Amino acid sequence: MANPIVQILDSEGAVQGKDELPGLNSQRLIKLYCLMLLNRRVDERMITLHRQGRIGFYVGSIGEEASIIGSAAALQPTDWVFPCYRELGAALLRGFSLESFCNQLFGTSKDATKGRQMPNHYAIPELFYSSISSCVGTQIPHATGVAIAAKITKSSDVALAYFGDGATSTGDFHASCNLAGSMKAPVVFLCRNNQWAISVPVQKQTAVKSLSEKAAGYGFDGVCVDGNDLLAVYRETLSAVEKARKGEGPTLIEALTYRLEGHSTSDDPRVYRSEEETQLWRTRDPLKRLRTYLIHKGLWSEKQDDKLEADTKKRILEAIQKVEGKGQPHLKSVFSDVYDEIPWNLEEQWEELRNSKNQIPLKSKT
Repeated sequence: MANPIVQILDSEGAVQGKDELPGLNSQRLIKLYCLMLLNRRVDERMITLHRQGRIGFYVGSIGEEASIIGSAAALQPTDWVFPCYRELGAALLRGFSLESFCNQLFGTSKDATKGRQMPNHYAIPELFYSSISSCVGTQIPHATGVAIAAKITKSSDVALAYFGDGATSTGDFHASCNLAGSMKAPVVFLCRNNQWAISVPVQKQTAVKSLSEKAAGYGFDGVCVDGNDLLAVYRETLSAVEKARKGEGPTLIEALTYRLEGHSTSDDPRVYRSEEETQLWRTRDPLKRLRTYLIHKGLWSEKQDDKLEADTKKRILEAIQKVEGKGQPHLKSVFSDVYDEIPWNLEEQWEELRNSKNQIPLKSKT
């Protein structure tokens, strides 16, 4: 039997039942809405930059913002986030700057990873935000390992692992859940069930009616939540985090949501799914839902929203303009950061490259 879907706000932004603000004051709720809007507009702008040939690749989270930002908001600053590749909202919530993000997308000389990673694959260890990998599900064992380490060292920290529905079909997911359950690791597994693992629908991936049911096989709780309802996502994640922090083990949260655009800029979803399906989910837009709720409660207005839209657009354009054209990292950086002292064979390779007849530029623009 499928787990019931937890919901506080319906698709029209109306409160279902009596429970409303789950520990979120109006100021913080507005901040989260602003972050959701920023996340959406950044994604839209970066997809445009890719189409213009200005960046090489992009993965967005359009339609999934509530699942990501609502869950990340339930963490403490030192709790670890182990992202998939759509969790920009969680990074922005942690304090990741748009300038740093743009440096990574453009692979500039100011990129923390020195242009070695493809766009959207950043790491922010100072914000307790792990590195991103394209390999499906590999972050789940990492989150489990950190959680077990926290338990062994008697730290109060919790790890939150994000992944899509496709990752629940991997061995990494099984091994992690099995170990986390047996050791009562303080980890929260958050599955963004956006209905599609690229072109494979969730119905073809599993025989269970709800992915959250899988938790029972590993001896811990599973919950299914409306992933487009920020209030419900926040409440259920907070409950799971508090439980983990008290030593009561992991929780699998299935956030039902939808990827409104392609899997990435390399994908055309029109090939494998219907426009009718996409339009249905557009009526459940998490951004519109929260905005309607805030306006109805008298916490927000159309005028404020117009100003936020203008300010957000300005912030994004300023970040792009500041970063674009900074130039690539110095070519010698290819040989650094592997060894404390560069060995002779790499020095030889560098000299050969430097003396190459190809006249490769050795300095980056500033």
